[in-house]
Amino acid sequence: MTLPTIRQLHYLKLLAEQGAFGRAAEAAHVTQPTLSAGIQELERTLGAAVVDRSRSGVILTPVGEEALRRATVILNEAEELVEAAKNAGQPFTGRFRLGVIPTIAPFLLPTALPALRERFPKLRLFLREDLTQRLIGHLKAGRLDAALIALPYDMTGLAWEHVSDDELLAAMPADHPLAKGSSASPEALERENMILLEDGHCLRDHVLSACRLNPPRMAVGEEPFAATSLPTVVQMVGSGLGVSFLPRMAVTAGLADQANVAIRPISSDHPSREIVVAWRAGSNRAAEGRLLAEVLQTL
Repeated sequence: MTLPTIRQLHYLKLLAEQGAFGRAAEAAHVTQPTLSAGIQELERTLGAAVVDRSRSGVILTPVGEEALRRATVILNEAEELVEAAKNAGQPFTGRFRLGVIPTIAPFLLPTALPALRERFPKLRLFLREDLTQRLIGHLKAGRLDAALIALPYDMTGLAWEHVSDDELLAAMPADHPLAKGSSASPEALERENMILLEDGHCLRDHVLSACRLNPPRMAVGEEPFAATSLPTVVQMVGSGLGVSFLPRMAVTAGLADQANVAIRPISSDHPSREIVVAWRAGSNRAAEGRLLAEVLQTL
C-alpha cells in the first residue's frame, strides 16, 4: 500500500491555509510546479481529488477536508517527535504550547511565568488564551501540548494533573444588605439579579452547579445580565446592577480591590472549581504536563 508522505501532507496544509498554489509554494519554499506535483501525487495515492481548482483559488473537496483534518494531527505528531528527540531527558528545553482559559490566565500567569522562566531558562513557551471547549479541541488535534483549565468538564480523551482547588466567592455592591453578613447563602443570591459570564465560559456552569443555582430567569422579552470577562462582572456589580461570583484566585490577585464591591464566602458545601493541567491521552508531553502542574502547585 502506498501512503501519503509528510511532505505531501505539509503541502496540503499550506494550500488550505494560503488558498492558492502560488502562495502555498512560496510558504513551502518550493516552486509552484513542485507543490502542484506533490498535491497530484497525494490525490493519486488517495484515489480522489483533494482540491477543486478555479480562477478564484482552491477549495478543499470533502476528501480534502478529511485529509486536512488527519494531516494536521499527523504533522503535529511529527513535530512532537522531533521536539522529544531533541530534548530527550531535558524537560522544558524547547517549544511548549500552553492553552489557558480567561478566568485563570490574568490571575495565575503573572506569578507562574517568572517561576517557569527561572526554573527552565531554555523553555520557549507559546501561550493561547481561549475558552475551554476550543482549548480541548486544540489539544485533541495536537495544536497544543497542554492546557490550564478548570473542572468539572468532559475530559474524554485527555489526561490531567491536579493543581489546586479554587473557592468560589460571592460578590455584591459594598452597600448591599447581603454585605452586612459574614457569608451569603445561595438562596439569598438567587433572589437577586445574578450577573454571570456569558454562555461558553465554564465558570458560569461551575457556579450554577457548585451552588446548586438555576440560571437567571427574566420576564418575557428581557435578557439576563451577562458579561464577557471577570473585570466586566466586577464593574457591573460595583455599579449596583446585581450580584455575582468570583474565583478566589481572582480576588487574591486584586481584581475587586478598586471597585465598590464586597466579597463574602458562600454558605454552601465549599463551592469551588478544580484547576488542572490537561494534555492529550498518550501524548509524549505527559511528563512535562505533570511537571508543570507540580510547579504551579508551589505558587
